[in-house]
Amino acid sequence: MTERAAPGRRRGTLIARRLVQLYAGLVLYGVSMALMVRSRLGVMPWDVLHQGLSRQSGWSMGLVTIVVGALVLLAWIPLRQRPGLGTVSNVVVVGLALDAALALLPVPDGIGVRAAFAVGGVLLNAVATASYIGVHLGPGPRDGLMTGVVSRTGGSVRLVRSAIEVVVVAVGFLLGGTVGLTTVLYALGIGPLVHALLPRLSVELPAAAPAAPAPEPSGR
Repeated sequence: MTERAAPGRRRGTLIARRLVQLYAGLVLYGVSMALMVRSRLGVMPWDVLHQGLSRQSGWSMGLVTIVVGALVLLAWIPLRQRPGLGTVSNVVVVGLALDAALALLPVPDGIGVRAAFAVGGVLLNAVATASYIGVHLGPGPRDGLMTGVVSRTGGSVRLVRSAIEVVVVAVGFLLGGTVGLTTVLYALGIGPLVHALLPRLSVELPAAAPAAPAPEPSGR
């Protein structure tokens, strides 16, 4: 009886590990976004759009992030993408964590502290991204948009990713979003950082439940 129960316990432990890592990663993602916002040295590409929309609408940046994520998720329908638990959770949890972190984090004055916030935000974002991708519960809505467009058009991942991010940065900048050194640092550093961290944070799944291939990170 003990031997029969063992596989069930292992499955339960695996599910718990994946859920804890998923939600910890999403909360840390929101915190990393807040660090970059507070640095006032630029934000990651999609957050240029979120910040610009927040300034124009008067909504909190977290609420804008949730609304944009939901709209992007609707765009999955014609692209025939299927969301997972991680996808839906990403839409809600990241925005809530962002607003909570912005309410708690101070606004630094010195350039040294601001730079530390920026670098810390990028590094924490890489850990958070590898954490939630590594549990194989569905990509973020923005990553799914990218992979969906690649699947439907046959274009390269890098070309489609770059095109989407150029558009969101340009629109966000025109709306008042901040583009700066952090934006460039994130664009150049996030791919290699996640690539190095993902093998360490990926959860090995049983052979009967193969993991979906992880998309190249594009800022959710």
